Amino acid sequence: MASTEKLKLAEVLKEIKMSRAAFYRMRARGKAPKLIKLSNGQLRCRRSDLDAWWASMEDAA
Repeated sequence: MASTEKLKLAEVLKEIKMSRAAFYRMRARGKAPKLIKLSNGQLRCRRSDLDAWWASMEDAA
């Protein structure tokens, strides 16, 4: 069963140890984890998407 946990952007930044500015630069290059934009403008990241992103970073290393 896939995890339905959704992380706030601040939680993602803390986990990946990255500043918001660096994250947005990476996002602009299409290299960031997939995000969901809520109707109120806030961003969330599914735990499964963040885990997949981590795995892709390991493969690239």
